[in-house]
Amino acid sequence: MDTVEILGQEYRSRVIDPALIRALEAAGAVVIEGARATGKTMTALHLAESYAFVDDLDTQRMLEVSPRSVLQGDHPRLLDEWQTAPELWNMVRRAVDASPHSGLFILTGSALPADDITRHTGAGRLLRLRQRTMTWHEKFERTGGGVSLAKLFDGDRPEVSTTGSMELDEVIASILTPGFPAMTHLSAAQSAQRLRAYIDDIARTDIRRLSDVRHEPEVVNQLIKGLARSTAADVTYKTLAADIRAVAPTISAETVGTYVELLQRLFVVEPQRPWAPKLRSRARLRTSPKLHLVDPALAAAALGSGPQQLSSDLETLGVLFESAVVHDLTVFAAALDGEVFHYRDSYGKEMDAVVVLPDGRWGAVEVKLGGGQMKAGIESLRAVIDHVDTQAVGEPAFRLVVTGTGSTLTADDGTVVAPLSALEP
Repeated sequence: MDTVEILGQEYRSRVIDPALIRALEAAGAVVIEGARATGKTMTALHLAESYAFVDDLDTQRMLEVSPRSVLQGDHPRLLDEWQTAPELWNMVRRAVDASPHSGLFILTGSALPADDITRHTGAGRLLRLRQRTMTWHEKFERTGGGVSLAKLFDGDRPEVSTTGSMELDEVIASILTPGFPAMTHLSAAQSAQRLRAYIDDIARTDIRRLSDVRHEPEVVNQLIKGLARSTAADVTYKTLAADIRAVAPTISAETVGTYVELLQRLFVVEPQRPWAPKLRSRARLRTSPKLHLVDPALAAAALGSGPQQLSSDLETLGVLFESAVVHDLTVFAAALDGEVFHYRDSYGKEMDAVVVLPDGRWGAVEVKLGGGQMKAGIESLRAVIDHVDTQAVGEPAFRLVVTGTGSTLTADDGTVVAPLSALEP
């Protein structure tokens, strides 16, 4: 449909688009999940043939008088903010059961899933997709010619190229550019203000819509700040509780765990689970997930880190950059039905990201902020892979060092080095 006519905005293509088309061809209905303001409504409306904004007053009145009429319209029909009328879930399920056709409905919501309603009854009828914030490839509207994750799995290796190469100040500016579609064209100061308001809304409104929490919003604000400080790390709830005790002296690790779970249900926090391959050595695998905020710019805003602060604090910059790489790889991997893990063992060997596809193929990724660190990244990957029992899991389809600055190249041992700005689906 024409998003300009309906919402007053031109649609910007998203990595999720082909996956949504495939899902509509395979299932009667598709649910697009994700944090607020990630562009779910625009993505769904772009492919829909009719729509109903369920939180609209006129639609609410229709639901009171003739609820089934809300389902009527050309297919696929978008039901936006469906969770404001939970009875729609079973109505959609029954409509899908009664029809031999696929692609009947697209459901989107404000990332407040009613798990008691949707946990079992949609099995085999509805497919779920996650819409995340925009990648660098999407934010800056790259037009191709970069390093494709899909092609790396197919065995392609890039030639030397300076396309996409950045200076450090450009890397900082890219991290601070939010992946929320409505914020990508704001200045750093404007986006930081909007992101702080976003965090405040989570603490004051969203959390309380999911659970009757007893703490003041400042506690959730402080937790998000602690998560931002520890982003891309396998931090414990005990450590996060210690960060919060300045505003909640008696808070327990268990309560912090409950809040983190609520933030995950809001899709504001995303865990990066550990990879558990068979090893050649006697090393023990770490089993804690790493936690990332939904967007690196949101983490920077929570920390109060702008361009000047990050220029003088390379440690924080490096953490945020790693989170940005994992975020973009996760979006690209999801387009291949894959997942991004991390690896760490008791010998101190680690991989920042392991991209695994459903057919078992996997790729090893190391993140280095500076292009001058590429040699260290190549050696680190080689040392970790030597510990993995590749007879059991196979050789990696690729080894990739993702940098902030520097050029694209393929090293003599086959390892690909590329800046994040050059990565694409």
